[in-house]
Order: sequence, then C-alpha cells, then structure tokens
Amino acid sequence: MKIAILGGGISGAALARMLAADGHRVVVLEKAERAGGLCRSRRYGEFTFDEAGGHIVFSKDKKVLDWQIDRCGGEDGVVKTVRNTKIRWHDRWVPYPFENGVGNLTKEAIVDCLAGYIEAFAQRRAGAPCPPNFGDWIQWRMGAGFGRQFMVPYNEKIWKRDLRTMASDWVAGRVPEAPIEDIVKSAIGIDTEGYTHQSVFWFPKHGGFEQMVRGTVAGGGFTLQCGVAAERVERAGSGYKVNGEAFDLVVNTVPLPQVEGAFADIPEPIRADIRALRPISLINLMIGVQLDEPLPPLSWIYLPFPEQGPTNRVTYFSNYSPHNAPAGHGSFLAEVTHRGDLKPDAAWLKGVVGALGRAGILQPEKVVLLEWCDNEYAYIDQDLEFASRISRVRRWFDESGYVTFGRFGRYEYHNSDQCVQRAMQVHAHIRQLAASGAPAPLRLP
Repeated sequence: MKIAILGGGISGAALARMLAADGHRVVVLEKAERAGGLCRSRRYGEFTFDEAGGHIVFSKDKKVLDWQIDRCGGEDGVVKTVRNTKIRWHDRWVPYPFENGVGNLTKEAIVDCLAGYIEAFAQRRAGAPCPPNFGDWIQWRMGAGFGRQFMVPYNEKIWKRDLRTMASDWVAGRVPEAPIEDIVKSAIGIDTEGYTHQSVFWFPKHGGFEQMVRGTVAGGGFTLQCGVAAERVERAGSGYKVNGEAFDLVVNTVPLPQVEGAFADIPEPIRADIRALRPISLINLMIGVQLDEPLPPLSWIYLPFPEQGPTNRVTYFSNYSPHNAPAGHGSFLAEVTHRGDLKPDAAWLKGVVGALGRAGILQPEKVVLLEWCDNEYAYIDQDLEFASRISRVRRWFDESGYVTFGRFGRYEYHNSDQCVQRAMQVHAHIRQLAASGAPAPLRLP
C-alpha cells in the first residue's frame, strides 16, 4: 500500500520504519524542520539538551526495549544507568517513590503518613470505592498524610488546577500500590524499593534522546518530508488524499487539535470534542554549570513545594551521558508546567535558578548557560469530562478508516516506549488490512 503518516515524532517514525520493512510505500509529513516531536534535542556549543525534559530508554516489554536500543546504535551506543531518584522534601533528600522513602522524613511527618495510610488501607479493605476524581483518589489510595507531605503539593504544581476537578482513572494504571509491609518497613528505617521495573535505564551516548529518532529515520526505507503540514485530508473513492496526493491509508500522530481542521469529513460533534481537548504545556530550562566537583550521582529529582520555585522536576542530564556536557561542566533540565500563560523573561529565569540554588540543587553563580524551550503539548489535561470526550473521538477514528495514535494523536498518557509499543500494535493492524484487502476498524488493547 501507499501510506501517509502525519507527524514525524517517535510514534510516526517508528511505524513508518516497520511498514517500510513490509514493502509499503510510506510518506511521513512533518510540519517542523526535522523529525522528533517531543523527543527532539538541541546543542549549545558542547552542551546537548533534550527539548521536552528528561527522557530515558526503558520498557517492561523486552521487544520494545531491544527495538529502542537498536535505534540508538545498539549496546555500544547507549549508557546504562542504575536509577537514583530523590524527592527534595524541604531540606532532606528522600528516596523516590515517596512511600518507600517515608522513613527519611521527620518523626512527625512519618506518623502523619503512616496513620493516614493505614486508615486508607483499612477503608479500601472495607469496600470503599475508588473515587472518580484525583484529589479524593489521593486520600483513598495514599491517605491524608501522604497527600499533605507530597502528593497534593506536587500534583498541584504540575497540573495547575484543583485536583478534585481531575479524573482519577488515568492514574490507576500508572501508580503501583506499595504493599503496606513496605510502608511500615520504611517508617521504621528498613530500606525498600519501589518501581523496580525502572531500576535500570539507558540513554544515547551522543546526540541526546533525539538520537533514537535519527536512528529510526536513517535507513528506514520511507520518505520523510519536513516542513510540510497536512493541510487537507479527505476520502477519495476507496482511498484518501493528503494535500491532493492519493494514498491507500492515512495514519495520524499529530496532536488532534492541531490537525482537526485539515480533516474534511470529521462530524461536527466530534470536532467539538477535539477542540475541547486541552494540553498542559511545559517550559524546559536547559542549564549548563561549571563544576568544582562531579554532580551527585542522581538521575532526576522532584520538587513538590512552592518555596522551591515553579520547577517540579530536575534531571541531572550530564549524568545520563558524559557527552551531554563538556569536561569540567554539568547540565540540568528543569521542568515548569503551565497552561499557555507563561512567557519567560530574564527576571523569571533568574528567579527559577535562584530557587534551585536555595533548594540546594545548584550554585547560581556557576551557571554558564541558560536557555529554554516551550512545549505546547506536553501533558494531557485529565479533567472530569476527558474520558467520555476522548472515547467518542477515538471511536470515530477507529471506525472511519483513518488511524490515529500517539501521545496526542490518540491522547494517551504514554511514554516514548509505550508509543513504540503502540506503533507495533498499529503495524499488526495494518498488516491484517494489507493481507485481507478489506477495511476493518482499529482495535487496540
């Protein structure tokens, strides 16, 4: 078949490579000057940074993990790291996830967390149903103490809204429940570890995370057209047209609100649903520092409290690869979310760096490079109407003959490895279409 893929992020590029290997003629249309999407990187002198915050190469699915590492140049092209993640809890370093590090808090905070967790655990055992909103879910799942000491301030900093106006279903599959035994052990000083599936990760030695996209495009067997937007997409007989060119199939990975106007045949109620979808945007500060001694061996840290400034997460980026910063220097990525209302200026940037200095992350006087990048589409705004709205949009696309997937092409809160996994599933669907010659609705697990 001749297939058009809209968007050259990791979702679109991965699928294009898989389809081209099957012998299909694949054309990827990418509006930007190069492929990569949220996985793009940039250089400033000898510093390399990722534009949309800290990414890592990992997956619970070995097939997906191997695919990612292969695209980065194989084992010789990546750095393997044992994850070391912390929370900056006021003036203390607390292991992440927070419930596994509770023993590092003050005695008063330990009691607050433990009492609340036991009460929440007992209520769940007694049959208390999962609340539909995120704010109440935190109390139901973690207890009031964990909410006060970390979960509420951290999530309010990210989502910029009352947590009770957010749905809870999105988080159920992302936050594994810590056994109560682990909570008690941690409270009395016995080390426990959470999120063990992510205890080791990989990162490209050179070129930042975009190297994985470059390795997907290079030798991929498909045509990549950069600087080309999808201006009109429509059915044409038994096939489709994109910007007037005929195709047998159209796959979208572009954020739905950005591409909705190009599709000629989306029904008006579905258009209204798409237009109501909202992203959470992300300012990513790229910070280079001169070092008197190596950075502590941290991977990334979380900053939950307002006095730590607007940053919610800091990646110790030069720890991911020694080639991310020149000799004698280190680098950080500092992430600040917003809702389209943040326009950084010199004073704001200085304030963010100053807050990171007061939090003990860096020395502001050692900063030698400070740049920033604004990512409009970074996180999915999980309001209470989101699930019903996106289910209608997905259903229409899945039954229309078009295919849409990707973090914002399908509005699924997926990391890059899950986007690759989705590409493999869509690839299997298109293989079935090609074999049967008959249209069939997309069915994803």
